[in-house]
Amino acid sequence: MKYAYTKVIESNKDITVRPTVLCFSGLDPSGGAGIQADIEAIGQSGAHAAVACTALTIQNSQQVFGFEATSSQLLLAQANAVVNDLPITCVKSGMLGTTDNIAALADFLALHPDYHYVLDPVLVANSGGSLGNLETLVKAFAQLIPLASIITPNTVELRALAGEQDPERATAKLFEMGAKAILVKGGHEDTPDYIRNALYIDGVMVAESRCPRLDGEYHGSGCSLASFIAGRLAQGDYLKQAVQHAETWLFGVLQQAETPVENGQKIPKRF
Repeated sequence: MKYAYTKVIESNKDITVRPTVLCFSGLDPSGGAGIQADIEAIGQSGAHAAVACTALTIQNSQQVFGFEATSSQLLLAQANAVVNDLPITCVKSGMLGTTDNIAALADFLALHPDYHYVLDPVLVANSGGSLGNLETLVKAFAQLIPLASIITPNTVELRALAGEQDPERATAKLFEMGAKAILVKGGHEDTPDYIRNALYIDGVMVAESRCPRLDGEYHGSGCSLASFIAGRLAQGDYLKQAVQHAETWLFGVLQQAETPVENGQKIPKRF
């Protein structure tokens, strides 16, 4: 099946739109992660969010039960329609679901080299549910790594992408694969009192942050952080500045997170 779009251009100097982030991400019916997390976080950053939906998932705030990926043709049709309509300055990707969608995004970015690109390499849900075949996704992500302005893996994703267990060696491996900047998120590490994040640019650690470890697990925290970074980049922040703003904002919304199920994952209160 072919998908088409109609290009409409109107000249009106009175029309103004905020800098826009185009998100390639999946629909989470619970609203905790995926598209809704992207929209809310980017809106809170001050930018406007547009979305090319990569997949429809079957999940709630606690568990992923399955998903159906968008075809790569439909995915690109969504993205191309938005490109002709909004002032996109940044792209953010989360769940991509299939190797075809990863390849389609790589082709799209190659046509738009001036865009910032925030790569959140989503491999599995925080609840442990599958969001695609792990081995094939890891191999396919190699084509996106050199295109990203920044990659935002947690340490589980970092180890999987690099094929290295030591975080320092894994980070170095991603730079060998063409990474420009990496924010390594330490939420999955065994540090009971704090979470340590480290920002690397061109292979050098340029910033380190620590925040108290809050109780519980949070649904959509990674999506939210990456999207806020994208929103700040879209508006002209330097990379280090964008990351610092995002980390400060995220800690605040996690402190206010809501708990839909007793002892279950919490949903960040992004507003």
